Amino acid sequence: MQFETLTDGPSLQILHLGSYDDEPASFAKLASYATEHGLKRRTLAHKEIYLSDPRRIVASKRKTVLRWLMTTDEA
Repeated sequence: MQFETLTDGPSLQILHLGSYDDEPASFAKLASYATEHGLKRRTLAHKEIYLSDPRRIVASKRKTVLRWLMTTDEA
């Protein structure tokens, strides 16, 4: 096993509260913010950081960080 430090670079994230099925509303907020600030996604992939254990926390109370990698390049 080896531990490494990974750097995402510029990113945009939101704390999503609730069911995983409701994540599209949080992604829409990210998209709106990115458009308003001239930010572009580096990739269509996203990261999800689960702060709540779905085995112990009801869906309506789950916390998940949703993150997009961003760039300000016009290219």
